[in-house]
Amino acid sequence: MLRKRWRVLRYEKASAAYNMALDEAIAEAMAFRVAGPTMRFYGWEPAAVSIGRFQKLNEVVDMESCKRLGVDVVRRSTGGGAVFHDQEMTYSVICPEDMMPADINDAYREIGGWIVNALKFLGIDGTFEPINDVLVDGKKISGSAQSRRKGIFVQHGTLIYELDRIKMFSVLKVPKDKLDSHFLGDPAERVTSIREQKKVPWEYVAAAMANSFIMNREWYAGDITADELTRAEIIAKMRYGNAEWTFER
Repeated sequence: MLRKRWRVLRYEKASAAYNMALDEAIAEAMAFRVAGPTMRFYGWEPAAVSIGRFQKLNEVVDMESCKRLGVDVVRRSTGGGAVFHDQEMTYSVICPEDMMPADINDAYREIGGWIVNALKFLGIDGTFEPINDVLVDGKKISGSAQSRRKGIFVQHGTLIYELDRIKMFSVLKVPKDKLDSHFLGDPAERVTSIREQKKVPWEYVAAAMANSFIMNREWYAGDITADELTRAEIIAKMRYGNAEWTFER
């Protein structure tokens, strides 16, 4: 029962380092069989840029702009590209590997389907785009990253609620190869947000995401344990809030 009944954590905002550390602390607790499968919904305070595990920070982030605008920078433990986090719904799905498809692409497609379904609740037509994006009218509204370690599956991703393009592309550097291979025209016009598609309040988005994720699943409203909280604070200091980790490449 512990492996199948999902713990759903209430939405909260936190720093970039803490957000990444808490995902890791939950995954550790699960590996030691003291936590069950968990869904998190959270935000970022202050706004932040997260970069993929193997990216070179100075190639994808404008650090001067981040300092000027008060934007945090954190290196994720998962792969993928640099992401600007501001007015959005971020989620994490953390569970034993055998609760998700063995194929990475199939797992992205499954959780991408949950996002598409949440958008449908809001009256927005979205489509899953392999490997790990959800698009609306051909524009990216959601992306995700995934890892599998010690038998534990972790996927976290974003759903953009409101978009400040000027701020986003002040702190992000779009590599030339991406401009050549992925974008046609202005990269700022290749992203969109819920508010651009439909003027729905934040509460509707939170409800749509929660309802889509728990649909047809056993679940309960849970809390972060004291041990997970303590461990997250340690991991945040040791790794995600540590400049050596952030600037290692």
